[in-house]
Amino acid sequence: MASSKDAKATKDAKPKDPKRDKSARKRRKSAEVIDKSSRYDFSYTQNREISWLRFDDRVLEEAYDETVPLFERLNFAAIFQSNLDEFFMIRVGGLSDLATLKRQPVDNKSNLTPSEQIELIFSSLPPLIKRQNDIVEKIESELQGYGVYRIGADELTGDERTFVEGYFQSYVSPVISPFVIDPRHPFPNLRNGALYIVCALESEEEENLIGLIEVPASMNRVVAMPSETGTFRFILLEDVILACLPSCFGAYAPAGRAAVRVTRNADIDPDGEGVEEDEDYRQHMKKILKKRLRLQPVALQVQGSLEAATLKSIRKSLGLPARSVLSYATPLDLGYIYSVENHLPYHRADLLFPPFKPQTSSMFDMSRPMREQVIEGDKLLFYPYESMSPLLDLMHQAAFDDSCISIKITLYRVAKQSRLCESLIDAAENGKEVTVLMELRARFDEQNNIEWAERLEEAGCTVIYGSEGFKCHSKICQITYREGMALTRITLLGTGNFNEKTARLYSDFMLMTAHPGIGEDANAFFRNLALGNLSGDYRYLGVAPAGLKPLIMNGLNREIDRARAGEPARVFFKMNSLTDREVIDKIAEASQAGVEVEMIIRGISCLLPGIAGKTENVHIRSIVGRFLEHARVYSFGIDNDIVYLSSADMMTRNTEHRVEIAYPVLDATCREMVQSYMHAQLEDNVKARELSNTGTWEKIERSDDAMPFNSQEYLLKHAYARAAAAAEQKHKEEKQAEPQVAESQEDYEAAKAVLAAAARAVAQQKREAAAVAAADARVAPSDGAGTGAGAAGIDGTQAAAAPATAPASTAEANGARIDPAIDHVAERSSAAEQAAQEAEAVSDRDATSQSVGAASEPPAAATEPSSGAEPKAAPAAPSATTQEAQATSVKATVIDPEDDHGEQAKASSSARFAATTTLAKRKPGRFRAGLALIGIGLKTLFVGTPEERGK
Repeated sequence: MASSKDAKATKDAKPKDPKRDKSARKRRKSAEVIDKSSRYDFSYTQNREISWLRFDDRVLEEAYDETVPLFERLNFAAIFQSNLDEFFMIRVGGLSDLATLKRQPVDNKSNLTPSEQIELIFSSLPPLIKRQNDIVEKIESELQGYGVYRIGADELTGDERTFVEGYFQSYVSPVISPFVIDPRHPFPNLRNGALYIVCALESEEEENLIGLIEVPASMNRVVAMPSETGTFRFILLEDVILACLPSCFGAYAPAGRAAVRVTRNADIDPDGEGVEEDEDYRQHMKKILKKRLRLQPVALQVQGSLEAATLKSIRKSLGLPARSVLSYATPLDLGYIYSVENHLPYHRADLLFPPFKPQTSSMFDMSRPMREQVIEGDKLLFYPYESMSPLLDLMHQAAFDDSCISIKITLYRVAKQSRLCESLIDAAENGKEVTVLMELRARFDEQNNIEWAERLEEAGCTVIYGSEGFKCHSKICQITYREGMALTRITLLGTGNFNEKTARLYSDFMLMTAHPGIGEDANAFFRNLALGNLSGDYRYLGVAPAGLKPLIMNGLNREIDRARAGEPARVFFKMNSLTDREVIDKIAEASQAGVEVEMIIRGISCLLPGIAGKTENVHIRSIVGRFLEHARVYSFGIDNDIVYLSSADMMTRNTEHRVEIAYPVLDATCREMVQSYMHAQLEDNVKARELSNTGTWEKIERSDDAMPFNSQEYLLKHAYARAAAAAEQKHKEEKQAEPQVAESQEDYEAAKAVLAAAARAVAQQKREAAAVAAADARVAPSDGAGTGAGAAGIDGTQAAAAPATAPASTAEANGARIDPAIDHVAERSSAAEQAAQEAEAVSDRDATSQSVGAASEPPAAATEPSSGAEPKAAPAAPSATTQEAQATSVKATVIDPEDDHGEQAKASSSARFAATTTLAKRKPGRFRAGLALIGIGLKTLFVGTPEERGK
């Protein structure tokens, strides 16, 4: 509460001069901007939008690369243009909205306002568009040498003109609706991305008329023309209309003509529009998509010649400044080339990349159930070099597996024809509990996701949507199985989408694991999503928006501490974009501490490497090639002892405004695979570029004796080689198994003969013992302790020393104290004879029990888990010795993402998991079974039964 003195001073204050007050506000505003900018060091950062334009120019560079097949170069030009269209709709559209604010925010990487960034963008565009026009014209000219001709409207002559006019009258004219813009007919709405033909119309009675025709999107844009054998001549639909334009407007005569396309702002926030309380979220998204078509224009593309007055009239009708008009000499939408690819003549091999087929991962045997193989140990798929089939087969098999009780999955971008979604539908129809978190806000895939959400819901799946304000961009699936009272969880975690189409084009990892700790975290993740809880606590997973960035920062801090302590320190990051200011500053801090920072960043990098005293230990590369680099890898340590894969880039939108997951690679084999893949990419000197300290991408300098190395081509050949080696190994095993049947039969007969001889020896010993007992009525037991070695098999393996129902102790396996009491010899002989007879009976039935398989293994493996079915009868409680033996099974080294020495229960669980998933045993053959039976009989003869040893 103000004092009376303050109140009096306020009351007596003189009115301020408005001009002076306005000036003071300006000074305060300027001071605020300076204060804000002083928070950051801009010496090692660059503007995000300029970095993105340089990345798109790098894509266009592939169109200039003459080592790339000719038609593929045209593909890269089309990708460049498609990227630029999306850039206008999202980035320029968003900046345009911010530029309308009275107090514009300042970019924390470049200290520029939105208005200043837009000016910078449009000043950078003309050189890029000219480069695109030049290379497209050059490639089209070279394609004519291969019999591929695109005919323009001005190039038609003779029979071709007659054909085009006939096609227009028969097919196009009935569809189009010419429109005249005059004072009585105002300028219509031009749909986002649609093609239009415009022209000035001359009339004796009226002036300033404009003719407008929308190019029908429902018709094929590529019109094939009569061509000779071995050639393909075509004309685009817009050129058909341009060629026949005089017949479209009756008495009006066209003057000047061009194809135009409007790009509108598509950066609309579905959550910001407000969802009615009783409105279905899918219906809300449908309305948002319709609204996107009519948002504010941000650019006008023009191909052709229009009178200046006509162009100005169109521009003003759209509310665009002159800088937003972009002129093209080539088609405005290069998407038509994907239709032309299907009509290429005989020289396809010279024009396209060699066809490839994603190979089956060598970690999988496709003839076995996928579930068993994942439970045996972690599996890692690497798209597109390896096929997505193991994952799809796992989902399909789970849908029809009676022990599968639930499937939970997040879907961000789904293929239009999705085998995975069909498996989810099958699972729901088969009574499984299927929960799908479908992200309807996946930009430009909203309609497809809406349609799949409706289909999944109709099939009985529980479909939920992401939390308000936070897109769910994570890629995770969990399949839960129940056998009796036990639950088994298989968790699938990816750096890319569950999308069959992109799995053939994008470079991504997919981890398939039955690790119980990761399974528990995944189960908690889905539970938290259903409850709208975005701040869950996880032991293994780093989940944004709360836990992912701290995980990365902690890893960087660990390496900083090591470097400051004089120890070797290194981090390796692979991502699509780096824009998060906090992460950028932490990387700079790591560089200054002496940490070696290696990064592969495909797209945007707001961090500049090589700045003296700031980022001289930072090295950034980018790889643009046949496949889209999409995987995210975060590795810490000079030996990469901690490796995380993730769905998230280090962008503020990912780390703070989305639901993302980073997951550890705990399996040593999978971790080694990731390291080898990344090492190959760091060695690339063909498609890789290095980021300079000025923000430009420079070619990797090669020494004179260095061989060209294309990492993507290497990984492709490596995948083929691994698949071929796995197939050859399997073929050898099958071939070796064929003659083994006959050899095993011979060994089996020999084993039976040995058993018979052993039975006769037992009977002889029995008769001799009876004679001794009759001669000497009372014989005292020897007080000397004899030792005997455990019986060994013919092949040199140690015979097991335990009955089938309980494993023998180590002492018993290596030999036990032999009681020489003669009054027990007869009983032992009888037991041995009975065991031999039982063994012969079992052998005659040509069957080997699982217990025999366990007995036939060496003692060191006696405690390893068996891959066979569990016995129906519940085993007796194990002794302390048995528990200790079971706890010493082979385990993979597990690197926990957090120090958690106190949680003994979870550690014990992890140990049990390693014991049950790391190793799998093959069933023993008949020969080994026979040898095991011999061992049982002989040991029973010399050592006695377990009951006797207990006494």
